[in-house]
Parts: sequence; C-alpha cells; structure tokens
Amino acid sequence: MGALDLFRLDGKTALVTGGGRGLGRQMAEALSEAGANVVICSRRMEQLEEARRGMEKAGGRVLALACDVTEPEDVERVVSAAFEEFGGVDVLVNNSGATWGAPAVEMPLEKFDHVLRVNVRGTFLMSQAVGRRMIERGSGGVIVNVSSVAGLVGGNPEYMQTVGYSSSKGAVISMTRDLATAWARHGIRVNAVAPGWFPTKMSRGLMEMFGERMLADIPMGRFGEPDDIKGVVVFLASPASSYMTGQTVVVDGGATAW
Repeated sequence: MGALDLFRLDGKTALVTGGGRGLGRQMAEALSEAGANVVICSRRMEQLEEARRGMEKAGGRVLALACDVTEPEDVERVVSAAFEEFGGVDVLVNNSGATWGAPAVEMPLEKFDHVLRVNVRGTFLMSQAVGRRMIERGSGGVIVNVSSVAGLVGGNPEYMQTVGYSSSKGAVISMTRDLATAWARHGIRVNAVAPGWFPTKMSRGLMEMFGERMLADIPMGRFGEPDDIKGVVVFLASPASSYMTGQTVVVDGGATAW
C-alpha cells in the first residue's frame, strides 16, 4: 500500500456527532473527501441538512439524523439507522459538546452538570453503542474523541473561566485511554484530538472580545483553520495511524508548548 493510500477510507462508514456545524462539519467533510460514507447527527436538523447537501454536492453519501447524545434511546436509534443504511460503523467521531463560562465560585450547578452531561455522558453513550456493535461484528474499528487543550491545562482567567468544560474535556482524555486499553483486543483503536482555538459558534464571542490577548498565547500567532483539523481526523480514522491507540493529538498552534 502506498503512503497516500493509507489515508483512504473508501468503503468505510463514519459517524460524526455534532456534524452539522463548526469542527464537526469540517471533520465530516474531510472523512467524506477521504472516501467514507458519513452519518452526521446533532439536535438541529436544519444545520445537518445544509451540511448534508454540501457533502452530497461534492459526491459524498451522507445520512443526517437528529440526535441528543445524552439520551440512550436517541443514540441507539442513530446507530441502528447507520447500520441499516450503510451496513455498519467503522469510524466514530465524538464531537458533540457544550460549554458555559463563569468564574468557578459563581458557576451555576445546573450549567456545570449540563456541560458534563453532554461532553462526558454523551461521549460515553455513543462510544458504548458503537463499540458494542464493533465488538459483535468482529472486524474492529476506530473511535476519535474530540477533547480540547482545556482538558490539558488550566484556562487563562483573563478570558476563559470554564471549569465545567475543562473538567469534562479532561475526563474525555481519560475515557479515551480506558476504552483504548479495554478494546484493543477487539481491534478497536480509540484516540483523541485536542484542538486549541478554532473559530466556532462556542468560541467566536471570546475571539471577538479577546482576540489579540488570545493570539499572544499561541506561538504560531494565529487561530486554527479548517484544513488544520481535517488532516488530523483523517489520519486518526485511517490505516495511517494503525499502531496508535489511547493517544491525544494536540492541534493548538503550540499553545501548550510554552
């Protein structure tokens, strides 16, 4: 197999949660461009339909489904639909996420709980549902969890006070390691990607208010762009990373290298 062929996903099926916008859509598009059938899900169908139309226009095969990843019934319905439509799920990207900003002493408990419910419970439920089927099928698979540099370092209190988000993303990294060691014997690889600052709906407000200060914390002096995440997710989803599991790939312009 040639070096570039290692990155191909022809004949595979990838399920991307939160795939209707932002990083989730960019990763879904990358997997589609690499040859995979793609299932995208989130709570908002209008965003999913727009993403689906774009990928199909580019020649991809896409299934778009509404889903609340914190609800087991929704998760089971989406995974079952993916198997019915495409015969299985080879790659799962757990991207759905939530955040809430407030100083730790003022953080509303219900907001803290909501962030952990989406980011941790949602990642686990989808991994459990897909992982169970991967094990039953017996042909392995790949799970890519979307964490964050916030799960590795503390936030700068000048512009980022999100203790629930940081806690949840640290939990995702630990979950990645645990699932990786538990499921390696089944041929299932589990890795994570930890993005730094990328323009998304969740981050755009902070970037508009504190952009110059935030850029000062990034050695490369710029925010992330779509192409910066696309290649990483294809690498982790494809045979190019076949001897990697339990790892977290940081994509942050050098922010955690200080």
